[in-house]
Amino acid sequence: MIVGESTWEEIRDFDKEAVCLIPTGSLEQHGPHLPLFTDTLLSTGVAHRAHAERPTKSLLYPGIWLGCSSHHMSFAGTATASIATYSAVLTEVIECAMAHGFRKFFVVNGHGGNTEPNGTTLRELKRSYPNHVFAHCGYFSLIAADGLATIMQGPLKTIRHACEAEASMMMYLHPELVREARLRDDQLGMSPAAPSGLNYIQTFDEITEMGSSGYATLATREKGEQLIGLAVEGVVQAIDHIFAGYVMEDVRPS
Repeated sequence: MIVGESTWEEIRDFDKEAVCLIPTGSLEQHGPHLPLFTDTLLSTGVAHRAHAERPTKSLLYPGIWLGCSSHHMSFAGTATASIATYSAVLTEVIECAMAHGFRKFFVVNGHGGNTEPNGTTLRELKRSYPNHVFAHCGYFSLIAADGLATIMQGPLKTIRHACEAEASMMMYLHPELVREARLRDDQLGMSPAAPSGLNYIQTFDEITEMGSSGYATLATREKGEQLIGLAVEGVVQAIDHIFAGYVMEDVRPS
């Protein structure tokens, strides 16, 4: 069931074991070739397709579009929430659903800057509501590495930012929003390279030329259709797992 298209009575009577599916995204620059709403359009697009395959097992919420995007603020049009504001919004959406009897929540993220805030927000909720179920991941993390390696032609076999993968998925879902004449490759590397495992906090104007990272000139609609299909398949599998529940068992060898 789609929350925004339903009546209050339909939500009241819906299966309370259904998985509340909450997409999260951003309004931030995506180079000269993709719109600022890219992350939100992709996460909600995947979530809508997954929900369509499991309409009785999932309750689809509108995407939370204001993400944690301070590292993109050097580029015009970007809007960001503080981590505290973002966490408060996500928490209150979930607590409203709880007030109406729902107890299983799956946050499907489309923006890397939301990954850590999503995790810490859900951990705090779990502390307050230990008998509820909370899960989160990026839709992109549900695309198997071998699938990405097969589909993507460029030297980067992971999803970056306004890259071959994101541009391809936008060509499939929203071709009218892709500035194909402005597709470009943008890949800077640190010199000397940082020690393995060391994470610097950097802004996108420090690490890119024009705000994108990856090989967008290799993007095609066909690749986008394949990638979206794999992402939807992964989200559907996650919905099934959360809906069915699980037990923890001793897996030590006897």
